[in-house]
Amino acid sequence: MLPITARELGSKIDSLIASGLISDSSAIYFVDDGSSDNTWELIVEFATQNSRFHGIKLSRNHGHQYALYAGLMEAKGDCLISLDADLQDDIGVMDQMIMRYSEGSQIVYGVRSERSSDTRFKRWSASIHYRLASFFDIEALPNHADYRLMSRRAIEMLAQYRETNIYLRGVVPLLGLPSAVVYYKREERREGISKYGLKDMLGLSVQGITSFSIMPLRIISVVGMLVFFISFLFGGWALHAALTGNSAAIAGWASTVIPIYLLGGLQLLAIGVAGEYIGKTYMETKRRPLYQVEKTTNNE
Repeated sequence: MLPITARELGSKIDSLIASGLISDSSAIYFVDDGSSDNTWELIVEFATQNSRFHGIKLSRNHGHQYALYAGLMEAKGDCLISLDADLQDDIGVMDQMIMRYSEGSQIVYGVRSERSSDTRFKRWSASIHYRLASFFDIEALPNHADYRLMSRRAIEMLAQYRETNIYLRGVVPLLGLPSAVVYYKREERREGISKYGLKDMLGLSVQGITSFSIMPLRIISVVGMLVFFISFLFGGWALHAALTGNSAAIAGWASTVIPIYLLGGLQLLAIGVAGEYIGKTYMETKRRPLYQVEKTTNNE
């Protein structure tokens, strides 16, 4: 897919320059997130043939959000537009993004108007992700991934967020700068297959929720109080039945095992949620760099 992406982005940037929307010094940056194939060799070839192309190679695979953050921090420009290299995001709306920026917007979000090109499972999982984000009070735009324009001012403000568990879709709205939205139709992937599977999507959702909200801890606290109250009433009923000689007081397997399993499961769930936050705290205290650049192309 990369040669197609380079060709189409090259043509797009030439078109934007010709229309006067961007300067002649504008450039395209590819971030190689520690790939094991010949991706970097292709990027070097692009940079050799065309000075508008630049490459940033990370020392290992850091993950999608960290690679994107690295590109935003390392690339030059008065404003930057980020997008995935598969070109499923419509580059035709870049004109609108730049015009919104010229009108004063510091951040312009690319939002999918519909997702017919995605599989039913992808649409279903995305819908659940955004509903969960809304439920946990995370300021994430529905149907917006990482296709956005950010001004240099926005980039400088983003650089102040040095948290290890970075979730850009939640952090960028927190900047509070004037923003706008452009809508586009998401295209089908033309070459290759996506390596961003169910595990990655679940990981992103957990990352977003635990990095931005303490709501799960509050939910566990409320559920814990409810279960304790119910257990207290159940215990009171059992004691009353035993004292009055009610036949219902006869010990049974269900009345013994069910409360044990219920409380045991609740305790394990509470420990798991608390452990997730403790793990996040542990990672934050390390203060490790979010990415490491191994090398860049010669024309950088």
